[in-house]
Amino acid sequence: MSRHRIALVMASGVASALLLTACGSSSGDNSANTGAAAPPASASAGTAAPADGGTSTSSSGTGHMVSTNMLMSRTMSGMGSVITDAEGFTLYRYGKDQVNMSMCTGSCAQTWMPVMADGTPQGMGVQAKVGVVTRDDGMKQITLAGWPLYRYMGDTKAGEMNGQGKNGTWFAVTPAGKEMAASG
Repeated sequence: MSRHRIALVMASGVASALLLTACGSSSGDNSANTGAAAPPASASAGTAAPADGGTSTSSSGTGHMVSTNMLMSRTMSGMGSVITDAEGFTLYRYGKDQVNMSMCTGSCAQTWMPVMADGTPQGMGVQAKVGVVTRDDGMKQITLAGWPLYRYMGDTKAGEMNGQGKNGTWFAVTPAGKEMAASG
């Protein structure tokens, strides 16, 4: 390998390490990340959404996204009812979002994956209105009571709530579309 190629490979590695370090910082911007680098075990790049109402995760130019057409209410031990996608992954609200407006973009959306609509989203056990908002990138993100929904990369299997209360701005969503009270 030529010295030029070795230098390029090394520079790429350093840039990647710096990017991961920046994602783990709490700089007060909309990146609100924890530095989690691995996608959920069920995630696979380029998968299509299941026709049976399931959920899929795929890679995009700005990070990862999740698509589903089903929101479900699920009772979590000691926490009460929360909203999940069709696979049972907890869905979250971002405290810096506004009704019908997502503020989580760029590196934020890599850790907190926007839940995109795969067809017309439905709700099972959901009390608030299920809707869709068009993001700045043109993608259709599912909302509950007007609030955009996200899935956390740190939840690696169904039923986890590792994002609850993260950075004081991320909260699991109740069937009424409200933020779940911070635990503790």
